[in-house]
Amino acid sequence: MAKIFYSMAGEGRGHAVRVLTLVEHLRHEHELVLFASGDAYDFLVKTYGTTKVENVRLLRVSGLHFRYTGGRLDLFKSTAGAMSFARREMPALVDALCRRIDAEQPDLAISDFEPTLPRAARMSGLPWMSIDHQHVLMAYDLSSLPFLLRRYAWWMSWAVRWYYGWGEYTAVASSFYTPPLKRGFEHVRQVGPMLRPEIVMNEPSTNNFLLSYLRSNTPPEVINILADCGWPVRIYGLGEKPSVGRLSFHAIDEHRFVEDLAACAGLFSAAGNQLLGEALYYGKPVFAIPEEMHHEQQINAHFLRHMGAGDWVTAEKFRAPQFHQFLACLDEFRENLTRQKGNLNGTPDALAAIKEVLRPNQPHPVSASV
Repeated sequence: MAKIFYSMAGEGRGHAVRVLTLVEHLRHEHELVLFASGDAYDFLVKTYGTTKVENVRLLRVSGLHFRYTGGRLDLFKSTAGAMSFARREMPALVDALCRRIDAEQPDLAISDFEPTLPRAARMSGLPWMSIDHQHVLMAYDLSSLPFLLRRYAWWMSWAVRWYYGWGEYTAVASSFYTPPLKRGFEHVRQVGPMLRPEIVMNEPSTNNFLLSYLRSNTPPEVINILADCGWPVRIYGLGEKPSVGRLSFHAIDEHRFVEDLAACAGLFSAAGNQLLGEALYYGKPVFAIPEEMHHEQQINAHFLRHMGAGDWVTAEKFRAPQFHQFLACLDEFRENLTRQKGNLNGTPDALAAIKEVLRPNQPHPVSASV
C-alpha cells in the first residue's frame, strides 16, 4: 500500500470528478490525501467529508479561481488574481506542503492542474505526475483551430508550464478528442475522460426530454429560448425552484443527474471536457454554450462540432434558430456518435499510468491519520 498526495484545481467540477473517479479505484489499495479548494472541495466533501471513508482524507486548501465582471469571465482580473496568488500565498502553501511531505513520507504526488503540490514535490524529491485536461493546450497539435483559439492555446500553454514548472515528470492528458501530439511531447500519455463507475454501469436510452447543466451566470435569454424550444428540459446548476412551462429546475444530485444524462435525448450545457466526455460516452448529441472569454471550453466545443457530435455558439451569442437546427439534426448526430458510444473511458489507462509510476518506488508503511 502506497500513500498518494493528490491536489486539484478548485474551479468547476471537472477536476474534482476526475479525481473522485480515480480515488474510488485507488483507495482500496492505497492511502490518499486530497487537497482541494473552491468548487472541487464542495463537490468532494459530499463523499469524503461528512462520513469517514477508508484510506481517504480530504483537506481544504487555498487555490486559484476565475474572476467575473458583470456575470462574464474576466481574463484580466483572473490573470491578475493568479499573479497575486503566486506572489502572496503560494510560497507559504508550498512550504506547508513540504513540511507535510516530510512528516508523512508519501510515495507519489498527483496534480490535476494545481501548482503548489508539484513545486513542493520537486523541492522534497518526491516523485510526481500530472493527470489533467490542460496538457491538451501544451502537447496536442491544435493546428485545426481557428486563429484566435490557436493563439489562446499557445498563450495558455505557457500557463500550463508555469503551473507544473520545467523538468521531468509523467504527464497524462485526459480528453474526449485526441489529435496528434506535437513534436517533443511524444511522452505525454493520451487517455479518454475519467468515467465514474455509475456512468459506466448505467445503460443509455433515449427519452423525450433534454438535459441541461448551466452556470449561475447564464444569461436570462438562454432560459427563455429553452422555454420556447418545444421540448421538456431538466435544468441543473441553477438551483431547485418551481417549474416554468416545460422547464424543470433541479438541485445538484449526482446520482439523479447521471440517470438523466443516460436517458435524455440530448445535452445543452457549457463545454467542460468532463461533462462532454460523459455525454459522448452515452452517445448523446450536445449543444454547447461556452462563455465568450472561456477559450478552453471553446476549443472543446470546436472538436465537438468537428466530430459531428453536436454544435455550439458562445452563451452571449446564443439564439433560437441555431438551436432549433440542432434539434432537427439529433438523429444525424446520434448516428455520427456510433463509434464513440461506450468507447471513451480513459480511467483504466490513467490507473495503469499511476501504477507504472509507483512501481519503482518502495511504499512506506501507512501512518496514522492526522
